[in-house]
Amino acid sequence: MKKLFEKIEYIDLFLWLIRAIIIIIVIWGTVSTVLDNPYSTRQWTDFLIFGVAQGSMYALIAIGYTLVYGVLFMINFAHGEFFMSGIMTSTIFLAGPMAESGFLNRHPIISLLIIAIFSMLISVGVALLTERIAYKPLRKAPRLVPLITAIGASFFWQNFFRGMLGSNVKPFPQVEILAGSIPLLGTQILKTHIAVIIVTLIMLIGLNFFIMRTKTGKSIRAVAEDKDVAALMGIDVDRAISITFATGAAMAGIAGVLFALVFRQVHFFMGFTPGIKAFTAAVLGGIGSIPGAVLGSLVLGWTESFFTGYISSDYEDVFAFIFLVLILIFFHGDLFLPNAEELFYLLSCSVAGVIGQYLFTYGFLYVTAVEGSIISSSRILLAALLGPLLVADPVLTISGWSGALLIFTANATLAIRKV
Repeated sequence: MKKLFEKIEYIDLFLWLIRAIIIIIVIWGTVSTVLDNPYSTRQWTDFLIFGVAQGSMYALIAIGYTLVYGVLFMINFAHGEFFMSGIMTSTIFLAGPMAESGFLNRHPIISLLIIAIFSMLISVGVALLTERIAYKPLRKAPRLVPLITAIGASFFWQNFFRGMLGSNVKPFPQVEILAGSIPLLGTQILKTHIAVIIVTLIMLIGLNFFIMRTKTGKSIRAVAEDKDVAALMGIDVDRAISITFATGAAMAGIAGVLFALVFRQVHFFMGFTPGIKAFTAAVLGGIGSIPGAVLGSLVLGWTESFFTGYISSDYEDVFAFIFLVLILIFFHGDLFLPNAEELFYLLSCSVAGVIGQYLFTYGFLYVTAVEGSIISSSRILLAALLGPLLVADPVLTISGWSGALLIFTANATLAIRKV
């Protein structure tokens, strides 16, 4: 028994204790809130439908992550910018002029098809440029090198479109045919949510046919299985990889159009949060698995919908990552595949680069008052404190707490200056 206690690290014991306390508090709060049940059946139905719609958009983005990881075993953090580029360009050059001329509401189906196709083409073009210039020379490099390059590519495209199209939030015009709601399942369902779900189903069916039935799809699966053997069998590996990027970007382009229809605004930073959440959903379902990415997205959408309904929409972004960490804790991997622990460690190591962009861009875009600065810093502070603790890694915990202190100090300084 004495030797057993000698092997126990006090820091690990402390972290496990804190982790247990956090889990107990979460379970206690969730159970007590559910038992209280302040919502009617109609409100529960609303939460469910909104979660499906939200998860559908995440699924279209998450597929890009899982396709690229399945072929190259790399995490493409620039994928959120593929999502942003198409719809932001389409809004400025197509949707806005169409709405002003009246063509959008006179011919809504044709207009939306043109916007969707143009958005897909822009997203695919940006993805192919990124793959050829940034990723192709790094095929044989260590895995951390493409990861850092992907973060750099994400920053580049954000600032490129910010410089070309402006940093202001651009409104997406209202499509009259999708305005309002219809009665269904004992509640009123927004027409945009119905459109999101239907379009997502069509895209998923089309993707399944493309991957499973076409010659190009079979070549992509062969390259994902073994690149060297695929090359020996006469498959053009570079072409298959490029088509993989293009396919994921096309799905992201459609997701951007759906996002604009639901939230009716676009900006150069809109790809960051949905992109990271979609990556979270891909990890939840087993990155590399298309059905897993879809299921993980739906689970994440439902979780966000119910949690924000019960607690507060201010903590919507925090819920996604806490949920990811809890899944990794209890499943020691993800819901389907055994390699999520390595992916989560890569995600933890990349937080330093991503959080800086979040702070500077998100903060200056949306923090317009002293109260906003304090709330923003509190949200990030909460995530920075809880995340490393749940990982039970002393180095990440210390770095996370140090980062939280710097974040809080920076935001507090900004608040004082505004006073």
